[in-house]
Formats: sequence, C-alpha cells, structure tokens
Amino acid sequence: MHTINIHEAKTNLSRLLEKVAAGEEIVIAKAGKPMARLVPLAGKAQRRKLGVFKGQLGVPEDFDAPLPDNVLALFEGH
Repeated sequence: MHTINIHEAKTNLSRLLEKVAAGEEIVIAKAGKPMARLVPLAGKAQRRKLGVFKGQLGVPEDFDAPLPDNVLALFEGH
C-alpha cells in the first residue's frame, strides 16, 4: 500500500488510477493523516448461463403431496 499527499494525488490522478486498476491500493493523506483509500472496484459479474442442468434434474411425482403427520408435527413445534 502506497501513501501520498492530497497535492500529489490531484497532480497525478490519472497515473494513480492506472496503478489502482492494476491492483495496487493507495492511501491519500492530509498533513500525514490518512484520509482516503483508492482501491480497485470488484470485477464485473459474469452473466449466468441458463440451462446448465437441463435434463439432469427432475421433480418427483409426489412433490406436492401432503407431508406425513410426524413431519408436519415437527413444523408445528410438537
């Protein structure tokens, strides 16, 4: 992590942003006291591919059948 003062940050902002984009973190200080930190943004989320499990999963015939009494009692706190 590299620390610079505000004047240097204003003067060299483009160069600092290039360093940050490359993964470096930079602390900006005022009178030697850290005030802010420049960090790279998280990577862009990739789009999800639909249909990855097509044909591999199935829903059982009794999917929506009533629960057995003993399981239902557990849900009701008995």
